Amino acid sequence: MTIRFTLQATDGLARAGMLRTAHGDVETPVFMPVGTAGTVKAMTADAVRATGARMVLGNTYHLMLRPGAERIGRLGGLHRFMDWPGPILTDSGGFQVMSLAQLRRIDAEGVTFQSHIDGSKHRLTPARSIEIQHLLDSTISMALDECTPFPATEQQARESLDLSMRWAALSKAAFTTRPGYGLFGIVQGGIYPDLRAASAEALLGIGFDGYAIGGLAVGEGQSAMFAVLEATVPLLPIAQPRYLMGVGTPDDLAGAVQRGIDMFDCVIPTRAGRTGRAYTSGGVLNLRNARHADDPGPLDPECGCPACTRHCRAYLHHLFRAEEMLGPMLLTWHNLHYYQDLMRGMRAAIVGGRLGAHIAVLRAAWTKPSS
Repeated sequence: MTIRFTLQATDGLARAGMLRTAHGDVETPVFMPVGTAGTVKAMTADAVRATGARMVLGNTYHLMLRPGAERIGRLGGLHRFMDWPGPILTDSGGFQVMSLAQLRRIDAEGVTFQSHIDGSKHRLTPARSIEIQHLLDSTISMALDECTPFPATEQQARESLDLSMRWAALSKAAFTTRPGYGLFGIVQGGIYPDLRAASAEALLGIGFDGYAIGGLAVGEGQSAMFAVLEATVPLLPIAQPRYLMGVGTPDDLAGAVQRGIDMFDCVIPTRAGRTGRAYTSGGVLNLRNARHADDPGPLDPECGCPACTRHCRAYLHHLFRAEEMLGPMLLTWHNLHYYQDLMRGMRAAIVGGRLGAHIAVLRAAWTKPSS
């Protein structure tokens, strides 16, 4: 038996469920903090747990280059290596190969590339990607794919799609089924509904434990992203989890949950925290702004994180102006706590059959003038 997904409640297309894995259970909808290189930036593992996060994301590309998948495997796997006994989902590495690697050459069997770190030459195939994720002891592995760039013509998107579906089949063939572990396929096809449908059909024919939607949040805009979700999500199995990769802002997450997505990851909350931007119940704040210099109030009075309960806006502003590392640490903690609260609130609203009203209240607060 692989991972199990139980649907517990619905509200329109939105779903509340339970994902049961070898490393613990996860309530959905879920946001996974990004721990690309075996760490969520500016956070200890205990701090990540304190936000309420139960599942994190690691990355095949970065970990294969440094410190190396075989080394992590010898040391007991990624869970032990990064002090995260809970579930870990690992990206296949395909996106980073396309966006970061130098002198890459793609063929039907995989991609040859030079490391962005030291220029060393590497070969990533579907089988090697799955092998690396196995060495890491990933709870959920992702099939290797080519993330279709934006913009792309329909012909370019079709060629990219054909390659990704070939790699999906090879990934499935290389995956070792174990109790509580799973492999997800990735729907591609750019902004073209017919291609998204063809991709979904191909992946269902191969058979996966869950289905991700990739190739979005790459510049197409929110309305186009939502249109792709509206065309694609109904084609995916009801009884299996749906994962929207690399998305997004709180408003993106709310809209995607309303359209039937269960799982998310994104660097936005951690990256914003490191640059002084806070996501709050009243909208986005820039703590570098001078107007916070004398503000004795909490960052967000509705938040229970340490940045909000133990410090004032003036202190947080000071930390960023003084370039003290505590500022990014506290604001990252806050943003991740806010994202977890956002998911918990939407889950409760789905169970209560009031998601639409709940999101309307959230959006009204996000768009009101900042205090």
